[in-house]
Amino acid sequence: MTVCRDCCCGSPSKYPAVDHDAQLERLRAALAPEHRIRTSLCLDVCAQANVIVVHPEPSARRAGARPVWFGLVLDDTVLGDIEAWVRAGGPGRAPMPPVLELSVISPPVKATVTA
Repeated sequence: MTVCRDCCCGSPSKYPAVDHDAQLERLRAALAPEHRIRTSLCLDVCAQANVIVVHPEPSARRAGARPVWFGLVLDDTVLGDIEAWVRAGGPGRAPMPPVLELSVISPPVKATVTA
């Protein structure tokens, strides 16, 4: 799992009512050591802060599962739903609860340069 913590994600000035450090601590307490929780610099979807990317396990990835991006993860309910889905297996291993589908966002599209 990658948790964006840069310019907008994790910013007390953008979302002062959210305890961003507590979010990260909660994820680590709930999911580590079985699941690696890492932080990242800007993931380029600032309008959707706070962003969390759930990565499939290697075997699920080899079978075709892809990372799932979640945006606007600003409350304990959504965070809890993500935790439960990851514990159940996550991408490629467990069906995503319909309520979580509301928080799925598209990853940024890399710009391509043409000559």
